[in-house]
Amino acid sequence: MALGIWKIPDDQTPKAVEEGKLRTIGAPSFEKEDLDNLMQNSSIKPVVNQILVYIGETPMNLIDYIQGNDIVVEAFSPIAHRAPLNDPKIKKMGDKYGVTVPQLCIRYDWKLNCVVLPKSANPAHMKSNAEIDFVISDEDMDKLKKFTPVDYVMVKQASPQYLAARCKFNCSRL
Repeated sequence: MALGIWKIPDDQTPKAVEEGKLRTIGAPSFEKEDLDNLMQNSSIKPVVNQILVYIGETPMNLIDYIQGNDIVVEAFSPIAHRAPLNDPKIKKMGDKYGVTVPQLCIRYDWKLNCVVLPKSANPAHMKSNAEIDFVISDEDMDKLKKFTPVDYVMVKQASPQYLAARCKFNCSRL
């Protein structure tokens, strides 16, 4: 969803960067059109775009576009709000690598060259989330890229309002 014309006041942001008040700018969930508008209407290019990336929501065209413009992709919610935790196909693949589902999800985003932001307040989960020293095969990455949000058992239990806000598919299919 494009945000329309989105202008950074050139008399404010570049000056703030020059004065050291800002180091850089980032983009929050910008689509290609939004990034184009930003880059065409500002003298400052964002260094990061934080987007939703997880198994079942892998916008490769957007990821490729962002990275092709030397902008870092920051993937938030790599564990998809816990939706894949009960997915037997994802659990089976995690078992294949000897890792938990959250570790598989985090490593998946990492292998896409994304900066990954898993959310947890639990110290044990934080420690486990950092233990992603394994490699997902290209074949398994291709399988994971083909997942869709409706593959998740938990998604069918989520409210339509939540899904409309978080997923890019027609919620009437549920």
